[in-house]
Amino acid sequence: MAGLSTPHQLDHPTTLAAAVLTDDNRIIITIIGVVALAALVVAGVLVRQVLAAGEGTDSMKKIAAAVQEGANAYLARQLRTLGVFAVVVFFLLMLLPADDWNQRIGRSVFFLIGAAFSAATGYIGMWLAVRSNVRVAAAAREATPAPGEPEKDLTAVSHKAMKIAFRTGGVVGMFTVGLGLLGASCVVLVYAADAPKVLEGFGLGAALIAMFMRVGGGIFTKAADVGADLVGKVEQGIPEDDPRNAATIADNVGDNVGDCAGMAADLFESYAVTLVAALILGSAAFGDSGLAFPLIVPAIGVITAMIGIFAVAPRRSDRSGMTAINRGFFISAVISIVLVAAAVFIYLPSSYADLDGVTDAAIAGKDGDPRILALVAVAIGIVLAAVIQQLTGYFTETNRRPVMDIGKTSLTGPATVVLAGISVGLESAVYTALLIGLGVYGAFLLGGTSIMLALFAVALAGTGLLTTVGVIVAMDTFGPVSDNAQGIAEMSGDVEGAGAQVLTNLDAVGNTTKAITKGIAIATAVLAAAALFGSYRDAITTGARDVGEKLSGEGAPMSLMMDISQPNNLVGLIAGAAVVFLFSGLAINAVSRSAGAVVYEVRRQFREKPGIMDYSEKPEYGKVVDICTKDALRELATPGLLAVMAPIFVGFTLGVGALGAFLAGAIGAGTLMAVFLANSGGAWDNAKKLVEDGHHGGKGSEAHAATVIGDTVGDPFKDTAGPAINPLLKVMNLVALLIAPAVIQFSYGEDKNVGVRVAIAVLSLLVIVGAVYVSKRRGIAMGDEDNAERVAKSADPAVVS
Repeated sequence: MAGLSTPHQLDHPTTLAAAVLTDDNRIIITIIGVVALAALVVAGVLVRQVLAAGEGTDSMKKIAAAVQEGANAYLARQLRTLGVFAVVVFFLLMLLPADDWNQRIGRSVFFLIGAAFSAATGYIGMWLAVRSNVRVAAAAREATPAPGEPEKDLTAVSHKAMKIAFRTGGVVGMFTVGLGLLGASCVVLVYAADAPKVLEGFGLGAALIAMFMRVGGGIFTKAADVGADLVGKVEQGIPEDDPRNAATIADNVGDNVGDCAGMAADLFESYAVTLVAALILGSAAFGDSGLAFPLIVPAIGVITAMIGIFAVAPRRSDRSGMTAINRGFFISAVISIVLVAAAVFIYLPSSYADLDGVTDAAIAGKDGDPRILALVAVAIGIVLAAVIQQLTGYFTETNRRPVMDIGKTSLTGPATVVLAGISVGLESAVYTALLIGLGVYGAFLLGGTSIMLALFAVALAGTGLLTTVGVIVAMDTFGPVSDNAQGIAEMSGDVEGAGAQVLTNLDAVGNTTKAITKGIAIATAVLAAAALFGSYRDAITTGARDVGEKLSGEGAPMSLMMDISQPNNLVGLIAGAAVVFLFSGLAINAVSRSAGAVVYEVRRQFREKPGIMDYSEKPEYGKVVDICTKDALRELATPGLLAVMAPIFVGFTLGVGALGAFLAGAIGAGTLMAVFLANSGGAWDNAKKLVEDGHHGGKGSEAHAATVIGDTVGDPFKDTAGPAINPLLKVMNLVALLIAPAVIQFSYGEDKNVGVRVAIAVLSLLVIVGAVYVSKRRGIAMGDEDNAERVAKSADPAVVS
């Protein structure tokens, strides 16, 4: 944002109007659109491969059907709820300033398309995952031979099960990159130079839906998981996915609506928003080439993602399933760098003077080779993804020291387990944040004295990271699929011995892949948000030009616009950090309330149906699914309103400078908080796996109970609040970008209107306070009229014991 402090740059504001979509670029983008469609075709091929696998026994099929029914019911209700919200935002976007009505209508229409693509990516991820998990369990079941049969090759069985789970993730990865690239390509083809402005709506639609799906799905899955663990494992001493636990079906449903649907939508919006920032800045920095090159890089990523997904083929020499996954990831990353290098030297000119459509004299007259800037920036993003993958793996894998140390603390009780996990999360957050910061700064330095080139380099680093997204999404979906497979196997009782161990090992790998993808997701959020600062700057300078005066015309020198020593900007910075903390607290508290309701319900069923324990009575699984569904849909509104209204309040109250500082505070705090929550949760989860594998007393020991409690604390950390921070940052950045012209319009020049600013600020504050107040007043939802009686009975020590 240093560029805001240079009056000279405001005398010659950047405009995108000079960039045009040439005939050659139109052909290139058409080819990119074809590549995007090819990704969807590959997804269809992978779907056929996954569904061709066997589904196991009738019992396994029945359990899988129950999970499918619950997941479909929840997502259908969620999408109906979000549909109403999307329609409201569609019309609100029409009210925001734009160059003409063509841009306004396009922005609103593509907001709906972005929202629909985000929802579709999440839904498809869930749809296939609930069909794949039973097939993974059935494949693992082959490890246990029937009486009279010879011993099976355990390595071959494990590899088959893993391949099914990873190919399922590959489908979601292909849809993520395919739909994201297809949407961006269509906008550029239709709107040409106006595409960046229209894409703001596309990115906002993707980000908003992703945030709601992440928060809602996260509340659902962790409420069920926490409730199931506390009553089943700790109080009743039964296994995690024991069919006698009424919360088991809800827990498995939650894995799909939270981890599969929610994370797929999250990574899709990361993809879309990064492309938005890259195209906005590319048009200004690289002119005509900037309308195509930011799409060429992720198009290469689509091709390398296909290679990487098929390259995940386990070998006998592999130490674990993680070895095969790492191999596929690094093969994809290396090929990406090679192909990007080829594209850079074929497509871009060798000097900045040869870039057509660039109006910034500082860029046109710059010495050096733009191809070097582009290649190094993209390489920074790819290398950043690889390093974060390794760093996150170190802090969360079962065979690494941090998790092993947490396992050792289980011998002294749950308090030390919790403390050790918090320590791991805090420490890992520092290293990850420093890596991301170095990546951003390294890309920024490539621009030299040109702020616009520097910010475009940051955006290109984001597109470089996008080249790995297809494999990253596959890694993420692998986690809940393997977790669900273990749940179905245990509930059915049809997978024992070696087969059960195969699934346990896959689940441990899945915990690590989920933690890794969360780390890389926050990196994409930071890179996209940093790049959007450039877009925000352009919105401010354009707004200043439109009102016919410099922002310093009202007596506030431009040199102080982003001066953090100014009280209003400092307040904005603190407010941005505070929103991250409040958002996280609301999400975790929502899980706590909903999990409490699940605990009461499961306890009630054990108390009123004593035959559950000897299998003479069946639990009422649907009751818990219903509780989680109602609570998740009820609780997701407050965090969502906070994300949208907070930047509006800050902008119209404190001004555009404070709004920029607000975004900086949110990015700084959000980066650290998201990594801390994700890695603490992942480490706790795998420490529990470590003990369950026989270390420190094994299942049923006091050490096991301690790690279960640690995992329970970590559940809302890693699967609700932590990953939801990613779309939160991008929603707030895009809202700020969209409202900046309006803030300037009502703050300066002929349209200056203090009354309008005050009215908007007061309204947004009332919405925030009202939403938080309503959320905080909610008690534990029980789902029927006998709340008080059930609470009293559940509090009875005799019942608890």
